[in-house]
Amino acid sequence: MQQMETIVTKTDPLGQGLPEGEVALSFVIPVMNEEQNVHLLFEKLSEQLKQIGRTYEIIFVDDGSTDGTFRELQQLHTQNPGVVRVIRFRRNFGKTPALVAGFSRCRGEIIFTMDGDLQDDPEEIPNFLAKLDEDYDLVTGWKFPRLDPLSKTFPSRIFNKMVSVMTGVNLHDVNNGFKAYRRDLIMDPHLKLYGEFHRFVPVMAKWRGFKVAEIKVRHHPRRFGVSKFGARRFARGLIDLLNVLFLTSFLRTPLRLFGPMGFVTFLLGMIVDLFVVIRKYLGDQPIHDQPLLFVGIVLMIFGVQFVLTGLQSEMIRHYAFQQGEEYSIKQELE
Repeated sequence: MQQMETIVTKTDPLGQGLPEGEVALSFVIPVMNEEQNVHLLFEKLSEQLKQIGRTYEIIFVDDGSTDGTFRELQQLHTQNPGVVRVIRFRRNFGKTPALVAGFSRCRGEIIFTMDGDLQDDPEEIPNFLAKLDEDYDLVTGWKFPRLDPLSKTFPSRIFNKMVSVMTGVNLHDVNNGFKAYRRDLIMDPHLKLYGEFHRFVPVMAKWRGFKVAEIKVRHHPRRFGVSKFGARRFARGLIDLLNVLFLTSFLRTPLRLFGPMGFVTFLLGMIVDLFVVIRKYLGDQPIHDQPLLFVGIVLMIFGVQFVLTGLQSEMIRHYAFQQGEEYSIKQELE
């Protein structure tokens, strides 16, 4: 955590080590270049939370802003000691590190995450709490209708469909930043967030045995600032999807992935070379003049390599085995 610094002033009681139980709700809000949005967001959020009547804290994580965002956050912190907390990164590290920094410092029993662009509506907070009361551990929002340009909505639909098909977690908006978590989920030591895994928390949470739900939430068009979405982020999401799919499906049994791949590839290579031999005898065409021969050989080599990779992964898995990672306990009666 050397890349970040926590902003604390003399009037701020955050350094006193208050018990977690004194805060009911924590809000972790990553922001980057949202100078015109953070004050309005705080006002809307505070107004709604006062109606709910629970203690709360709001943690803003400034992810390397280059405008006046941090200056605005300093003002909010000074005006609202003990409520507004600010974490400032030295540079832009990304949304996942920002959330991890906020999670590691929040004290609430229920943790909300929101985007700092005013597109998430604080009036939806009671709906999240009501859904959590139905014994869910994670509630994620579904922007409906989504008021974004086609350049964002179309790739998002494709991505969400791929996630649903490949992971079995059927969510309409897996990448929605408006979520509510129980503290048990956030504190699960085996829920490891790095890279850009924040978008796949519902997938990993369900893999760990937590209950996940989705609710429709109102969505507002962006009023100020510029969207950070782009083709690069979409491409990274596809790579991370493959990574998460492997970690949640084959991490503990890698040979079940590499073994069938190896056998199928090797068998395909044998069939190709057998076809070459048969064509040689039936058509009187020399084997060395048939390029398919080398295709078959390469496929068989790849097949062997896949199996060896699976066996090697199983050995690593065997020596890295930790019993506590094999299950997730919700409750114990003693």
